[in-house]
Amino acid sequence: MRRWNGWGDDSINMELGPEARAFLGQQLGQGVLPSDASFEAACAQLAPGRLPPHPLVDASPEARLRHALGQSLPDWLRLRHGRIGAAPDAVAYPECSEQVRELLAYAAAHGADVIPYGGGTSVAGHLGVHDASRPVLTIDMVRMRALVSLDREAQLATFCAGVAGPDLEAQLRAHGYTLGHFPQSFEYSTLGGWVVTRSSGQQSLRYGRIEQLFAGGRVETPQGTLDIPTFPASAAGVDLREMVLGSEGRLGILTHATVRISRLPQHEAFHAVFFPGWEQAIQAVRELAQARLPLSMLRLSNAVETTTMLTLAGHARLVRLLEGWLSLRGCRDGKCMLMIGVSGAKAQAVPALRAALRLVRRYGGVHAGRGLGERWRRNRFRSVYLRNAAWAHGYAIDTVETAVDWPRVTQAMEGIERAAAGALQAWGERVHAYTHLSHLYPQGASVYSTFVFRLAGEFEADLARWRHLKDRVSEAIVAAGGTISHQHGVGLDHAPWLAAEKGELGLGAMAALFRHFDPDGRMNPGKLLAP
Repeated sequence: MRRWNGWGDDSINMELGPEARAFLGQQLGQGVLPSDASFEAACAQLAPGRLPPHPLVDASPEARLRHALGQSLPDWLRLRHGRIGAAPDAVAYPECSEQVRELLAYAAAHGADVIPYGGGTSVAGHLGVHDASRPVLTIDMVRMRALVSLDREAQLATFCAGVAGPDLEAQLRAHGYTLGHFPQSFEYSTLGGWVVTRSSGQQSLRYGRIEQLFAGGRVETPQGTLDIPTFPASAAGVDLREMVLGSEGRLGILTHATVRISRLPQHEAFHAVFFPGWEQAIQAVRELAQARLPLSMLRLSNAVETTTMLTLAGHARLVRLLEGWLSLRGCRDGKCMLMIGVSGAKAQAVPALRAALRLVRRYGGVHAGRGLGERWRRNRFRSVYLRNAAWAHGYAIDTVETAVDWPRVTQAMEGIERAAAGALQAWGERVHAYTHLSHLYPQGASVYSTFVFRLAGEFEADLARWRHLKDRVSEAIVAAGGTISHQHGVGLDHAPWLAAEKGELGLGAMAALFRHFDPDGRMNPGKLLAP
């Protein structure tokens, strides 16, 4: 069963070994063990629902609590401390577009706002109730997950938008295809969620981000049904897909999505390379990205992340052997790890890997083989469970991500980490910050930073620490000229910094678009555009 107040399946636990606990204690001090609220106590604090009965609607406290919040750190704090606040008044489970339309009419008739719900994996505050003065209906798309059609000639597949990553891939693989979209939240996030938050998968270098994969679909809006046909390309005015991509539920609910699929790769492998330092590493990956080799993934960790990940992984003896061998090859303190993925026909993938390894050797890169790469592949969706393990020992983990052009990548990384390092000084606390480039482009790269800090063990204090840290690192992103979100969307948490990117005219255009489809402002209010 899904955890109600943490990440993932409650039968899966990632333990922090002695080396990891000692490392965090050295970096941050001993953690304060938390005291989590019980599920029953959290349910008991919910106010009675305000919506009348409906055959598709569940108004039980249990359903309402499980749909009240997502996976952002402030969401976690509210759940863990039992400070839920406002929750949806009811949860609906449609099975078709007609029922979605029926539920939108039901919400309008009873003056309710509507929050679309996919996998509940948002880390940007997409799911919380923004305005408790009106009733709220959450529409959970979990029952809409079928493969509706598969066009082998055009390589297009149409799904109900509530399909989660594993189900989507299983249905495609049965026919010899893949979408190739693998965000870290893959096990629980949904196709509809990927589209409306502009998600990026770990192997987007080969398959593309979701905006390259989304070919068309259907959106149920308060004003009617928006059908978006598929074309290989079109010059017929504004692309309607772009109105849906990144819309975060503000104009309606995406019920069906047609996506561009690929044949299953004949060959797939992940290899680890280590560089002596950051300067050699970033020059190498920039050249790799601009060479446009047919690789599926490039993921570069800076020195602090490299050390942190090797330490938290456990296996101290094997890590010491690896580091001894790397030291002999010139990769000592300050070393940076690059993960290279290749996917596709063997006749293309193998030469592409060889070409990449020849290039990285020119910058001092040391090929460490497939062992670490295969370990990463096996655990690619498990590392997020580290958040649960860290919490159990009194530490919080949060992230921010941005994207900038190549000349500003290092500046952005250093600015974000510097802002984080000083963010909690007023509390006498340290922040352990580290970064990787999660997606690379010929033009620039994403910069994905992680922060670990000690919990105070008290809701207001922990929320204040997070708020100050979030403000400082978001300001650093804007100062570096980065986007406020590369792959997680905007929600509530990033909305204050959107104006720096879009400008007032751009924000006004977005607001006018949402009013056109949702004149009463009932669709996921407060998200993406601050009131």
